[in-house]
Amino acid sequence: MGKLEFSRGPRCARLHATQQKTSAKDGDAITTREKDYSEWYLDVVRVGELAESSPVRGMMVIKPNGMAIWDAIREYLDAKIKQSGGRNAYFPLMIPQSFLTKEAEHVEGFATECALVTHHRLRLNPETKQMEPDPDSKLDEPLIVRPTSETIIWHMFGRWIGSYRDLPLCINQWANVVRWEMRTRLFLRTAEFLWQEGHTAHESAEEAREKAIEMIDVYEDLCVNQLAIPVIKGIKSPMERFAGAEETYTVEAMMQNGWALQSGTSHFLGQNFAKAFDVTFNTSVEGVTDHVWATSWGVSTRLMGALIMTHSDDSGLCCPPKVAAIQIAIVCIWKKADQKQTVLSAAKDAAARLRSRGYRVELDDREGMRPGAKYYEWERKGVPLRMEMGPRDVEKGSVFCARRIGGPKFGLAVDENFEDSVDDVMDKIQQEMYSTAKRRLDDWTKPVSSYEEMKAALDSGETGFFVAPWKEDDDNEDKIKEDCKATIRCYPMDSQAEAEDKLCFYSGEPATHMAIFARAY
Repeated sequence: MGKLEFSRGPRCARLHATQQKTSAKDGDAITTREKDYSEWYLDVVRVGELAESSPVRGMMVIKPNGMAIWDAIREYLDAKIKQSGGRNAYFPLMIPQSFLTKEAEHVEGFATECALVTHHRLRLNPETKQMEPDPDSKLDEPLIVRPTSETIIWHMFGRWIGSYRDLPLCINQWANVVRWEMRTRLFLRTAEFLWQEGHTAHESAEEAREKAIEMIDVYEDLCVNQLAIPVIKGIKSPMERFAGAEETYTVEAMMQNGWALQSGTSHFLGQNFAKAFDVTFNTSVEGVTDHVWATSWGVSTRLMGALIMTHSDDSGLCCPPKVAAIQIAIVCIWKKADQKQTVLSAAKDAAARLRSRGYRVELDDREGMRPGAKYYEWERKGVPLRMEMGPRDVEKGSVFCARRIGGPKFGLAVDENFEDSVDDVMDKIQQEMYSTAKRRLDDWTKPVSSYEEMKAALDSGETGFFVAPWKEDDDNEDKIKEDCKATIRCYPMDSQAEAEDKLCFYSGEPATHMAIFARAY
């Protein structure tokens, strides 16, 4: 037993009409992607009840639906980090200003985004009746609200590391950070966001570099196998590196409009921070000391934006089953009072069985609301699988199902194989969502032989990933960014041999890399 294929004929037509009426009456419509992609994105965030703007400019409130998705990401990734040898810790929100100045490139990269705390107490001005800093509470040294935690962590590493026996040290924290962005958009770019940041110290450069690559592989796995987002793994150009890093590894995703979104980075820091904070260790050779070698790596709630713009449609949010806030909604249907208890009992039993399998299930037994309105709501909120259960379904020992990503409706027998049948449906939804996004990435990743070809395509409204032979040159990279608003997303890690014997598509000089250019968030 398992999947039962059947349709409901006239009822399906009535349901469609109900949904159309519900939509037409709804004053909270979703802008189509074709009309205004940016507005569509914000509408999906809103109707999915993921987040909304707070009273503090540029900062967001993450609502329960949004937080549930982040929790699913965090739970999976936290387990992977621990499997790799990482341990969780927590470091202060405030960093002494002097710490940030110890690594010159690092401070230059974050100086314009830092929020500064100068006083620790307020007072009421009797004349203006306004709160103001108390002059007597001025701090001896201003504090930075962390934009990232390298400096405070490396200060602590200096206390914790003394010998090669203390290495490798792998610390992770789940935290919030503040980067005072001028142009903000929910999840994609906010003044405050949530993330995980890992920091490691090693005996050798080789070991540190291996760790940085290991973690970018973990991020690739997260994107592909949990978020159903295909990515291109690569190395950032010097201009796009993390401030203070010697090498930055990245995974780059393509959104439905052809723009890129950086979805995770891992940095080989060399000995820069170890030297800035004088973190040395006694090597295994007696009397010899050395500075440790370092990495840092992280992903943030920006992944929520990637998920939305990879999978959602003009009907609202569309979520991969593995991370959906609600994976299954069971809608109870009855017309007569004497049918209610029978339907509810069967629905509760089905929900309990699915929850015992680990599914996040919502039992929708609300009264005074038409089934079509309920279907419409769960569709907008991105629930991967909707089950309908009425008196006829109970008689047949089945549920009637609809997938958020579309396709014919179908029945599932609520028998001894019910949970296995649902597993199969959810696995197929997850895979189909990935396959659809992967086809888009493949179709919209195209080689170009000259800069003029790429610029003409971008000027005509074409988007996507443009792959070109490139001679690394900061000035030329800056000119391209200024001229056509495209940046180097990465040098793909699996294609660098292709650059041999090719000429740069911009300068005409011998190429050093294959590069992916795109417009990006």
